[in-house]
Amino acid sequence: MIWRYRTILLILIGILCLIIVRLFYWQVVKASELSLLGQSQYGRVIKVLPQRGEVKTSDNFPIATNKISYLVFANPKEIKDKEENSLLLSHVLGVDRASVSARLSLDRFWVPLKSGIDMQEKEKISKLNLPGVGFEKQFIRYYPEASMAAHLLGFVGKDEAGGDKGYFGIEGYYDRLLRGKEEIAIQIHDALGRPILSRANENSKETRGSNLILNINRSIQFIAEEKLKKGIEQYGASGGLVGIMDPKTGNILALSSFPSFSPSDFQDYTPNLYKNPSISNLYEPGSTFKPLVMSSALDSNLVTPQTKCSICSGPVSVSGFDIRTWNDKYYNDNNMVGVIQHSDNIGMVFVAQKLGIDRMINYLSAFGIGDLTGIDLQGEVSQSLAPKELWYPVDLATKGFGQGISITPIELLSATSAIANKGVRMEPHVVGAVEDPNGKISKIPPKILGKPISEQTAKVMTEILVNAVNKGEASWTRLKGYRVAGKTGTASIPVKGRYDPNQTIASFIGFAPADNPKFAMLVVLDRPTSSIYGAETAAPIFFSIAKNLLLYYGIAPSE
Repeated sequence: MIWRYRTILLILIGILCLIIVRLFYWQVVKASELSLLGQSQYGRVIKVLPQRGEVKTSDNFPIATNKISYLVFANPKEIKDKEENSLLLSHVLGVDRASVSARLSLDRFWVPLKSGIDMQEKEKISKLNLPGVGFEKQFIRYYPEASMAAHLLGFVGKDEAGGDKGYFGIEGYYDRLLRGKEEIAIQIHDALGRPILSRANENSKETRGSNLILNINRSIQFIAEEKLKKGIEQYGASGGLVGIMDPKTGNILALSSFPSFSPSDFQDYTPNLYKNPSISNLYEPGSTFKPLVMSSALDSNLVTPQTKCSICSGPVSVSGFDIRTWNDKYYNDNNMVGVIQHSDNIGMVFVAQKLGIDRMINYLSAFGIGDLTGIDLQGEVSQSLAPKELWYPVDLATKGFGQGISITPIELLSATSAIANKGVRMEPHVVGAVEDPNGKISKIPPKILGKPISEQTAKVMTEILVNAVNKGEASWTRLKGYRVAGKTGTASIPVKGRYDPNQTIASFIGFAPADNPKFAMLVVLDRPTSSIYGAETAAPIFFSIAKNLLLYYGIAPSE
């Protein structure tokens, strides 16, 4: 029996020795080889950006979307003839040969060669059958309408880490929603050094960016841009803008400005073109500001439409400054209806003095002047109203007719829309709804910002503005059969500490139909040369667009 135990013991010892020898072989003899093999199967953590959400117009047209592209990468350790392959790849990719050669010479298993190539380029490279060269699918931002609504949209560039990031407009303001949630991916390689990208939840809807559905109407945006382009050329302006808003909801229906840029090729344009002048440029509004001041005085019961102007017989002097009418015509005993109709600066000095500094500041603040409107676009600015201690009598007088005060176009459009909306001011809003990655749509409700004037005051002011359209200096452009409320504006531009009478901002603001407005609209032209006056430049553009909008909404003439 003892020999059996000895035999078993010897067998066990033999097996143990074999195991020890085997372990020695792998851990010592083959150690370096195993190390290299392990290194070839290394992994690295990388960020994977999800597909960016689309931006759609209110009629469901994707005005900002994505198209598939590819990243070309290589495994230098798998490429034997690096010089020849560098030549081939540089030729197909359109990349400097030295740059490609330098990357292929790196002691790495994975190097990027070029991103953003299209399917044609991918097929050309694939046909070369180069070992160690592969592709990774990417998404790049694409704008189907080219430069249309460029200032409103913004663009997608790169952040400091090289990832996609939205700048300006919608892309900037809603960047977090659009870009979605970044995924963490482990990029590993097999024993031959070939990259294998393993993504967590690669097709997970939860990580994709949300889609935005705009209040912008594609047809209205197109009309605004075409009419504005034509007007800028016709009147020799250096630029211009059109803003169209639903005064009842605050929905922005169109927002156009020129000169512009192409969001897809933003890098080819000077950065100063990226800013949206509707929200980022301050200007003196001139006579388009008068309805705000007049409605403030009406609401305070300081004047009525029939109140006579006691100082309108000629120029007036305020603190040693002479103030005149724009055309040197004066209307003795002009009433408030006539002051707006004739765009009488002296009459507005009368109104401003009736208001006084305190009331003026309070009403302008209630209209949102001197504050951000809250529009959902990146880049909005505002200039606060000066404290009353810094207001002098001449400041009160000139602000009465829209000079000596700086605002943005969106401020004026928002404020004037309150008159159109029975005295209620709504927050201007570009995005109407958000569609999450699962397809759930959440509408953004309208937001009331305040009620600067009463409904009755708004009604009276509307009638005064209808009269201004029918009988004022721009009456030749009016639409027969329609009640349109509006006001022209011609503001001199400050140049080197003085106003240059030959350089103006020409504008027109109004809403229609006056009794039940579907839209409020502001047209601004920068330095028109055919005529310096808003009645002869901005007004025709306004009524040209308004005619198309009324037809679009199917609104028949009422008169």
